[in-house]
Amino acid sequence: MSKVLLLLCFLAELLLLAQAHEHHKIGFYELKRGNFMLNFTNYGATIISVITPDKHGNLADIVLGYDSIHSYENDTCYFGALIGRVANRIGGAKFTLDGKTYKLSANDHGNTLHGGIRGFSDVVWSVKSHKEDSHITFTYNSFENEEGFPGKLKVSVTYMFIGTNKLGVKMIAKPVDKATPVNLAQHSYWNLRGHNSGDILSHIVQIFGSHITPVDKELIPTGQIQPVKGTPYDFLEPKEVGSQIHELPGLYDMNYVLDKRSKEHLSKVVVVRDPVSGRNLELWSNQVGLQFYTSVMLKDIKGKDGAIYHKHAGIVMETQGFPDSVNHPNFPSQVVNPGEIYKHYMLYRFTAS
Repeated sequence: MSKVLLLLCFLAELLLLAQAHEHHKIGFYELKRGNFMLNFTNYGATIISVITPDKHGNLADIVLGYDSIHSYENDTCYFGALIGRVANRIGGAKFTLDGKTYKLSANDHGNTLHGGIRGFSDVVWSVKSHKEDSHITFTYNSFENEEGFPGKLKVSVTYMFIGTNKLGVKMIAKPVDKATPVNLAQHSYWNLRGHNSGDILSHIVQIFGSHITPVDKELIPTGQIQPVKGTPYDFLEPKEVGSQIHELPGLYDMNYVLDKRSKEHLSKVVVVRDPVSGRNLELWSNQVGLQFYTSVMLKDIKGKDGAIYHKHAGIVMETQGFPDSVNHPNFPSQVVNPGEIYKHYMLYRFTAS
């Protein structure tokens, strides 16, 4: 290939990237209804803070995060971000669809994690609509071959108040020209006592999932589906996060197969309670899986308000499709075809007693 042709190809690629990433201004946005307040940035369509009252009416921020955009740009924890095009892991950073093998960006021991080197958590989204006492909608146009994924994809996420104590999240994705896997997730770290209050091992959790998808040493699913009964993964009845954690390799980082699923209707996924503050959080969704993660990888992370986050500082609860579904035909498919619409709904309900 001639030097001129190489230069033209290089310039064309730069132009494509510039158009695709849509260099919008990074901003901060607030939703407020009474004493229920949230802050966002369009960098990664990220939740920065969630402020709610405890049982005495005292307000606290109950999600982990940073004070500056610079910190979010250099984040490796995905604090509060919208994850895509495919959340969680894809084994070997590749998959085959319609007879063609797609090689993806590898950013996790030869695998793809949370969309690749530059997933949806690291792009600047457009703000389509924002009403402070109601909702905010972010949009992003994912381009052909972004991180190796096929086709163009139009994505939106809306965070909205429902009543006085509920937060709804609506994620929509539409393939433009090719079939592609889609698995979006919301990646906030929750500590109901307050983001800077220490670990969550005394939080009481109930998960409405009677099976898990076990993983290998690289956290890639084996393809099996196993019951949780009689194992440390059993949260079918409420129990403290730390009650059996030492029977594991020091962590919870597992996909639960949720019971009573419906693509169109929400079902209760998980309930979390902090006995000290009295805060309760219910999560409802229409997804088939829940990644339950107790932030075992956090170590001396400088967070907002001068906080230093350590191991088990927060709980991540990502409703999702099963990890690595594109490589396991027995898992529910994540492939979405042109003309189809990916719909992912979440509902957080906050109370204190």
